[in-house]
Amino acid sequence: MTHTPGIVITGASGRMGQMLMKTVLDSNAAKLVGAVERKGHDWVGRDVGEAMGGQPVGVTVTDDALEAFSHAQAVIDFTAPEATLEFAALAAQARCVHVIGTTGMSDEQIARLEPASRHAVIVRAGNMSLGVNLLVQLTKKVAAALDEDFDIEVIEAHHHHKVDAPSGTALMLGEAAAEGRGVDLNDVSDRGRDGITGARKRGDIGFQAIRGGDIVGEHDVLFAAAGERIVLRHMATDRAIFARGALKAALWGQGKAPGEYDMVDVLGL
Repeated sequence: MTHTPGIVITGASGRMGQMLMKTVLDSNAAKLVGAVERKGHDWVGRDVGEAMGGQPVGVTVTDDALEAFSHAQAVIDFTAPEATLEFAALAAQARCVHVIGTTGMSDEQIARLEPASRHAVIVRAGNMSLGVNLLVQLTKKVAAALDEDFDIEVIEAHHHHKVDAPSGTALMLGEAAAEGRGVDLNDVSDRGRDGITGARKRGDIGFQAIRGGDIVGEHDVLFAAAGERIVLRHMATDRAIFARGALKAALWGQGKAPGEYDMVDVLGL
């Protein structure tokens, strides 16, 4: 890169949106050139620095995503699935790197990103942190080393505002465990138990979601057999780790060929 990439943040008023903007504003490697909110939001038309309760930064919040994207080299997007699909088409039109941290996307929605990836770089991950992506690789290796005598459970905890479950990270971990075992997660996923469920099915990968307080993100992968247990754990205590990872992805994507990538690519794992 011979210039400082301009970054647009979608969902600017949200927790993650504000953290992303602060991270970009504090960075010497990128500059904030746009902030997008939905039509009718009271931040639209305001300087984003003032909207966040600080000093003006010279960036006005807009509801015209394509106009914002046309002045940028990357878009960082932690919004909602259908909004992300709209942003993907617009980012591809503007030839921007599109970094997607949106969770809760269905397989069908993920498949709908493919047309945009023919024209622009898409980096999508359920979690942008280095630690979690290392945990994903460890989970795959441990699952490959252990047979079905070891039951696998993915336990995740998040703040009470989170709207999707299991978390995107939990699903990443479940996919890694399934890949390690050579099975399709859709065939072995157990998403919850209530009432008289019967005995646990051998080979299933279970998911449990906890919601409470201001938990940033905690993920355990439990491998449990008769007489022993292995627990792989990651605990996030600061949302900034996700913002830093997303910015790293936006910078990494500059100059790459169009296509779909993930944080394993970005981190060279």
